[in-house]
Amino acid sequence: MSKILVSSQGPSLDDQVDPRFGRAAYFIVVDPETLEFEVIDNSAGRAAAQGAGIQAAETVVNAGAKVVLSGFIGPRAYEGLAAAGIQIGQGVEGLTVKEAVQRYRDGQVDMASQATKPGHWG
Repeated sequence: MSKILVSSQGPSLDDQVDPRFGRAAYFIVVDPETLEFEVIDNSAGRAAAQGAGIQAAETVVNAGAKVVLSGFIGPRAYEGLAAAGIQIGQGVEGLTVKEAVQRYRDGQVDMASQATKPGHWG
């Protein structure tokens, strides 16, 4: 199974999923088979005046993830992820990173076919 990138409010599997993709505090890149993970600090995305979603999409591609799990994905981020062939799981806000990955593994995450939030939420 491919690597999964999850937007996170903190640097561990036990932290809550950050509902904001582009402005998430951290990205957790998880191997869904072993739950081994690496942490990417997204302070640049949080501080960006604009373009946070596009930067975040580039981070996903550079991390080698094939799936993103988050709460909301804006239109620019969605376009960048879709163009790179990245699948986008939505509606996992309120869960921990570990719970979101488990739900994805169990086929219980809705996959987005369009941006999940209009405007500058990317």
